[in-house]
Amino acid sequence: MPADSRASWTDPAYLATVVGVLATGAVVFYSATARSGPTVDEVVFVVLSITVPATVAYELARRWG
Repeated sequence: MPADSRASWTDPAYLATVVGVLATGAVVFYSATARSGPTVDEVVFVVLSITVPATVAYELARRWG
């Protein structure tokens, strides 16, 4: 990435990264309030709750950006 270019909200990779970080933060917050250890269902939920929003954000930004 050149030094004079800046990340933009219309850049699909940048937007997907931001959404992925926010989704990860939400899952970490949830896990901090939960009292039990992770089960297989919870692991699948975590993976989907991070990858699905990031993928949707990437595709929306790619199509309309």
